[in-house]
Amino acid sequence: MEKLRRVLSGQDDEEQGLTAQVLDASSLSFNTRLKWFAICFVSGVFFSILGTGLLWLPGGIKLFAVFYTLGNIAALASTCFLMGPVKQLKKMFETTRLLATIVMLLCFILTLCAALWWHKKGLALLFCILQFLSMTWYSLSYIPYARDAVIKCCSSFLS
Repeated sequence: MEKLRRVLSGQDDEEQGLTAQVLDASSLSFNTRLKWFAICFVSGVFFSILGTGLLWLPGGIKLFAVFYTLGNIAALASTCFLMGPVKQLKKMFETTRLLATIVMLLCFILTLCAALWWHKKGLALLFCILQFLSMTWYSLSYIPYARDAVIKCCSSFLS
């Protein structure tokens, strides 16, 4: 049955082994996974900071939106090296993270649309702020009780 599936998918044993290795981060050594996580994460932070610096240049809103969004995507992708892309995607779309994930992905797209195609600086900046907030809320979902603590802090400030 397995052989039939491979024949129908058009992959030979070598291709399938490579695909499985790429999709399963545990096939990489822990040091390799940690190094690539760090490289991706630091690149993401660098791109975000670079984008923020470019915001102050004339016409820099486009560069800001692109670099800030690329930075967030790189930072998000860095965790694929720790847990693997398939597991990462499964965790991203769990019910506790679903809303934050959808808002975050939409903001990535809308930021680029606002800056590059619609030429709306205010909207691009708003979507970048929403990117930051949704990424923060998404990240907090991995820390036990962190979201509850943030909600309590915010409600105490508001009352």
